[in-house]
Amino acid sequence: MSLPHRTFRRPTLLIVGCGDVGMRVLKLVRTQWRVLALTSSPERAELLRAAGAMPLIGNLDQPATLARLAGLADAVLHLAPPPGNGPSDPRTAALLHALARRRAPRCLVYGSTTGVYGDAGGARFDETRPVAPATDRARRRVDAEARVRWAGRALGVRTTVLRIPGIYAVDRVGGHPRDRVERGAPVLVADDDVYTNHIHADDLARACVAALHRGLPQRVLHISDDSELRMGDHFDAVADRYGLPRPPRRSRAELAQTLSPMQLSFMGESRRLVNTRMKKELRLQLLHPDVASGLAEG
Repeated sequence: MSLPHRTFRRPTLLIVGCGDVGMRVLKLVRTQWRVLALTSSPERAELLRAAGAMPLIGNLDQPATLARLAGLADAVLHLAPPPGNGPSDPRTAALLHALARRRAPRCLVYGSTTGVYGDAGGARFDETRPVAPATDRARRRVDAEARVRWAGRALGVRTTVLRIPGIYAVDRVGGHPRDRVERGAPVLVADDDVYTNHIHADDLARACVAALHRGLPQRVLHISDDSELRMGDHFDAVADRYGLPRPPRRSRAELAQTLSPMQLSFMGESRRLVNTRMKKELRLQLLHPDVASGLAEG
């Protein structure tokens, strides 16, 4: 006697903020998940559909357009940035409110930033370090993280917060790593320079997928490679890789005369991230453990 046929439903993943990294995630999961992608741009619908996702038109700045999200997904990957001003993130608040109106997803992964730590003076540290945001941009991320973790506890959702440093890839939408070097943008002299952290876009996408499957409840993870480079050394490496002149070095005082406060803030925070939790808990083996290997592909 033959066994009765069973139909196994693929789980549904909702990607919120399906830009460059979201599209990389989509390529990794589209055969295992039914993927929905929230977009505020109707003109992107065909692109998302061709990539294997079902586009949903909605705007995080217009909460009424998010009502249809309730109960749709088993998992949510939230990669949408906060708005450009203010100390809080109403976009994340609107998303969580919409998701809570009906059956909540089983898990939610939120892509945050390592900027929540502010300046650590070059210290090496893990995820237990308290946040100390120094800008409204970072405060918005701290607000979003708190909302996500609160929702996890209140709704019984397994939430994972990924703290992400500088993202790069030679095929990354929005700029090649050498673009800044080609512009001749200056970097800090060695005595003023800061440690900076990076992750290849493909490794970030793989980390997002791993977190959907293996992220622990209400957990924070550093998604960073193994590099420990100062910012000037990083751009020197980019210049050397592509046969370009190394960027000019300037003192912090000199750069303060020409750069905007936002540009200067990126050069005022020095951190070295410990990524042990990412490797052990997500069981993620980096394809590009340092910037040199990431740049070698193209």
